[in-house]
Amino acid sequence: MAETTYAKGLEGVVAAESEICRIDGEQGKLYYLGYSIEDLARYSDFEETTYLLLYGRLPNRDEMEIFSKRMRASRDLAPEILDMVRNFPKDAHPMELLQSVISYLSGYIQHRIQHSATCNCRDTLHQVVQLASVVAAWQRFRESKDYIQPRQDLSHGANFLYMMRGQEPDEYEGKVMDTCLVLHAEHGFNASTFTARVVASTLSTCYSSISAAIGSLYGSLHGGANEKAMAMVEEIGSKDRAADWVNRALDNKQKVMGMGHRVYKAKDPRAIIMEEFLAELSKRKADTRSYDILKIVEKTFRDRMEEKGKPIYPNVDFFSGAVYDLLGIPKILFTPIFAVSRVSGWLAHILEQRRDNRLYRPKSLYVGTQPREWVTMEKR
Repeated sequence: MAETTYAKGLEGVVAAESEICRIDGEQGKLYYLGYSIEDLARYSDFEETTYLLLYGRLPNRDEMEIFSKRMRASRDLAPEILDMVRNFPKDAHPMELLQSVISYLSGYIQHRIQHSATCNCRDTLHQVVQLASVVAAWQRFRESKDYIQPRQDLSHGANFLYMMRGQEPDEYEGKVMDTCLVLHAEHGFNASTFTARVVASTLSTCYSSISAAIGSLYGSLHGGANEKAMAMVEEIGSKDRAADWVNRALDNKQKVMGMGHRVYKAKDPRAIIMEEFLAELSKRKADTRSYDILKIVEKTFRDRMEEKGKPIYPNVDFFSGAVYDLLGIPKILFTPIFAVSRVSGWLAHILEQRRDNRLYRPKSLYVGTQPREWVTMEKR
């Protein structure tokens, strides 16, 4: 019997079982291995969250100390990697650099792939740790500045800001950056994570799988929304213009970036945390422009949508770009920072895929020309 239906974009299709992430879109809840994103943001950090994702449980004190030391000892980049970053085409996007450098990294570590749940992908940690160093180094070279050696006494987020800016961030800024990485570390079978699992299902290496995932994240429908949300803020310019801008955009059927999510039918729980960070950072820096604009955009948009019976809420990207901006991070780094965080989740899914692997091989619904006779060149 011919197949006559399909799910465009695989919407609603259950592709595999997973123990890693649970998203309750109706209630606006997110869990990593059963732990709520609110608790992870409040009590954990990126290193501990990475351990949780890779090992499926929280570490005890001794395990965390050993793991943290290994992560921090892996931050520095080999001279060959720095040369690649320095000499990468100047007009290339940093996401193109990340996709290239993740494969290059595999040649500079002692790493023999073993296709099992206990392979030493968990031990090298270069895939997870060094993406942050690469992004920071690229920005330094872009500004014609010297590479900053990483520090092992700082959290992953604080060290990234230090390597990028050349100055140690204050305690609150370091906490915000590290928690932002926690918030973005994992989010179920999104496009880039599914890409990583598809490549892993061929028994390819974790580096190849992560490189493919970065390529997926680079797409504007996946990883670039917070950059566009910040561009929206800059276009609006002041809170006095925000409501009119939204109304014009909706009248012209223009998308308002950062509003709505394919999974969440309530406010994205990560957006709630990001909004709190933005409010506090705005007060500390005496700069509430972005916060004021975004809150008016949110209210105006939601009022218009509720008139149509369509309750739509902000997602994590709505506020995160403005948070990064206040941390001194240029817009071109917003999507690379997404990769710096999500790489932990990608690796967790790669390991899970290997544990009970089956090669992904979906079918397609053929809608092309039916069988026909070959026509010679003279008769075409």
